[in-house]
Amino acid sequence: MERKLDIVFKGEYGEDYNVLLAKNDVLKFLETMPDEEVKLVVTSPPYNIGKIYERTQKFEDYLKWQKEVIKECKRVLKNDGSICWEVGNYIEKGEVFPLDFYFYNIFKDLDMKLRNRIIWRFGHGLHASKRFSGRYETIIWFTKNDNYTFNLDAVRVPAKYPGKKYYKGKNKGLPSCNPLGKNPSDIWDVMINDWNCEVWDIPNVKSNHPEKTIHPCQFPIELIERLVLALTDEEDIVFDPFIGVGSAALAAIIHNRRAVGVDYSEEYLRIAKNRIKNYEMGTLKKRPFGKAVYVPTGREKVSQTPVEWRQKKF
Repeated sequence: MERKLDIVFKGEYGEDYNVLLAKNDVLKFLETMPDEEVKLVVTSPPYNIGKIYERTQKFEDYLKWQKEVIKECKRVLKNDGSICWEVGNYIEKGEVFPLDFYFYNIFKDLDMKLRNRIIWRFGHGLHASKRFSGRYETIIWFTKNDNYTFNLDAVRVPAKYPGKKYYKGKNKGLPSCNPLGKNPSDIWDVMINDWNCEVWDIPNVKSNHPEKTIHPCQFPIELIERLVLALTDEEDIVFDPFIGVGSAALAAIIHNRRAVGVDYSEEYLRIAKNRIKNYEMGTLKKRPFGKAVYVPTGREKVSQTPVEWRQKKF
């Protein structure tokens, strides 16, 4: 079957970027995509835990469906491209099933190579009373082969000790750090000051986040921006097979990449298109890239111990 994308990347709201968002079943849409067209596939698939945007299945059927999606994503991926699958846990009757464990086996069955298992840790997440509250998810980054794009310099963070020098050898006395900064590591964290720490500061999107929409589990744009900068070049295509409200598309077009996404929810796609339009108009609500997380000073009412607690013995 001849496959093509009739986009053809026209850019609905402007000419500085190109984007296609389609309402369709993900596998049917993938059938229309040509081989080796996409540089980065990045997504957070449904976790099969009963969210309003999911079609809950038996866990085994869910994994089979996801394998078919990943198989097609590999087909449309360029030889030097990457797939980043961001997942949390599947919960059944109180038992935790770490999805990255199951997805690792799927990717390996498809002969792909794991480059990083990135830990994205955040301060607010799943609350629990019979186990510790969930505060992290993982991004598993796979490539087709050993020749893949990785632009480390594009995502370096300032070194903790930039004045450090070699103490022996031919470079003794010379600066030992890279002048562009250090590798941000494989842990992306919520810390007091991202740029002075070894971890990445990327809060998840909750009710007070400037990017919040009606989607219950949307990506923060910043999370995808670092993947886009590191794993693609300008004009490359970024594809999200579960695009939702368009955070991956925004991360792509902000950095002069082309974006393709599919979702079965017409409402989510409408929101995604509006967000893209707002970006073009300069009115997009977005958390600034690399902004430090707010730390309470102790003077705010919500950060103080309630009077009722002080008057009661627990």
